[in-house]
Amino acid sequence: MRRIMSWALLALGLVCLAPGMTDAQEWKPTRAIKLICPFPAGGGTDIIARIVAKYLSDQLGQQVYVENRGGANGGIGVQALIQADPDGYTLGAISDSPMTVNPSLYANLPYHPLRDSIPIAMINKFPAILTAHPSVPVNNVKELIDYAKANPGKLNYSSGGIGNFSHLGLELLAFQTGIKLVHVPYKGVGPATQAVLAGEVQLMYNNIASALPHMTAGKLKGIAVGDLQRNSELANIPAIAETVPGFTVTPWVGLFAPAKTPKEITTRLSREIDVMLKNPAVVQNFKTQMITAAYLDSGPFSEEIQKQTDTWAKVIKTLGIKVE
Repeated sequence: MRRIMSWALLALGLVCLAPGMTDAQEWKPTRAIKLICPFPAGGGTDIIARIVAKYLSDQLGQQVYVENRGGANGGIGVQALIQADPDGYTLGAISDSPMTVNPSLYANLPYHPLRDSIPIAMINKFPAILTAHPSVPVNNVKELIDYAKANPGKLNYSSGGIGNFSHLGLELLAFQTGIKLVHVPYKGVGPATQAVLAGEVQLMYNNIASALPHMTAGKLKGIAVGDLQRNSELANIPAIAETVPGFTVTPWVGLFAPAKTPKEITTRLSREIDVMLKNPAVVQNFKTQMITAAYLDSGPFSEEIQKQTDTWAKVIKTLGIKVE
């Protein structure tokens, strides 16, 4: 009887240990990891992709390298991600518009963000800013509205493509203020920024990270930030919402994996993103570039994506935005 009881207790102990043993079996990559950025080099998404690649390489002990796959408002890069093997060796640093705007923008979108990919973690938000070429005779939103109404169709603005935050930000502002602006799309925020620097266009709704160096150099004017309140680091620049109540368009970047990627892989990667965002070097890097850390784990991140998808669907329908 004692022997039977001993075996029973041993078996019970092993059962109790099983969950802990399973939890301990975390994923450890054994080769290089490709990180797809669905926009060209030089834009905000690319900035984050390269920061993630650097620190995940250190944390995971394997090289993480960035592959830029621009086009179709990020859609080409997203397709490359979802078609990859779900083994943790192909990931995506993807911004909001391919995942929340494209479903309403494209009639035959070849992917469904929450069906074909796994949102691993939100990484950051990009405080946005309305900028102008120095030659434009406006210095604030009121002056911009007055000038645009007196010169309808004279002001052009660049964007990272139809449906990109840099497009929707100014489309929404024009709609809410009754002004007419001419949209000139480019293949990414980087080329769009170069266009306004060169004076090819007069305006751009950009992320502060991309625009700030050019503002500091006097090559761009900061007109107003796109959050509901002023940015503490740029307190002298008003918020658009001070003139247009309630206005806010703030892009983000998150880490994604193909659907069916094992949970132990996505769990490990989400934890590593959390660790990365607490790294003092990353905190300082973000602060320098006006990037806001905004970690969300997979569940809350998925809910936020669905919420924003529903919101943009209404906006796109109201504004009648279509892919040209």
